[in-house]
Amino acid sequence: MEDAQDLAGPRSVGVTMLLCDSAQVAARKLFILGGGLSAVGPNPQPVALALLLDIPWDRANIAHEWAIDLVDEDGQPIMIGDKALQLRGKVESGRPVGARPGSPQTVPIAINMGALRLPGNRRYTFQLSIENESRPDWRVSFNSRPAPASQPQTKPPAAPTA
Repeated sequence: MEDAQDLAGPRSVGVTMLLCDSAQVAARKLFILGGGLSAVGPNPQPVALALLLDIPWDRANIAHEWAIDLVDEDGQPIMIGDKALQLRGKVESGRPVGARPGSPQTVPIAINMGALRLPGNRRYTFQLSIENESRPDWRVSFNSRPAPASQPQTKPPAAPTA
């Protein structure tokens, strides 16, 4: 029986993704505020994605293109005007001096976004792809809270009729 590593292939990049309030990379470490965010809104709210990529030894010193798409609960892309919301970038990790041969290279990435304005009471997912490869564990989902019910408006009394 094959184990998960065999199915993923030896060259697959390991990914850890976390939705948070904000994130920062300093000294090759990932600093996270409000990690594990699972619900946003109902008002627009800034969010961040914190990623740790484990680049296999044999894929070091190679530029890897990545993309993150935001999709709704039906898998449809979230549109901003007439364009799908997509973040793109490249990552390349060298082998540091003294690194043990065969060990993966960890690359932290912090992506801070402006306030997201999303329809309430829905589920959304940030889906990562690297070199057009995507895996079920390369995603993070969250809910948008519904807007509070508005106060019932009282009608002014009807004008008397003659």
